Amino acid sequence: MKICISSTGNSMESQMDPRFGRCEFFAIVDTETNETKLIDNAAAKSGGGAGIAAGQLMVDNDVEVLITGNVGPNANDVLKAAKIKIVRGKKVSLNENVEMFKKNELEVIDTTVPSHSGMK
Repeated sequence: MKICISSTGNSMESQMDPRFGRCEFFAIVDTETNETKLIDNAAAKSGGGAGIAAGQLMVDNDVEVLITGNVGPNANDVLKAAKIKIVRGKKVSLNENVEMFKKNELEVIDTTVPSHSGMK
């Protein structure tokens, strides 16, 4: 299974970023092979549409689960349409979030934040 975690940095020791569309990096982890790919979030500094672009990046990388803090309504629409499960991570390292996910310790996100919340 491929999971993605929004990240403040480009290592698995970095802290989870509570923002989705405007996070600095994404870490995509294959839980079967433990292969990890860190991706710079090019949409983070865009004027608009960051959530949609980030959502499409999840689709393009065959992500099945997203671990983040919050998602906006546009990103939520993209993720839900692609049947990507969204769970709320903790402000700890990416590695710790992966382990908590494997133990089913993270809650499913079923609400969104207002549009443009990540820009603040």
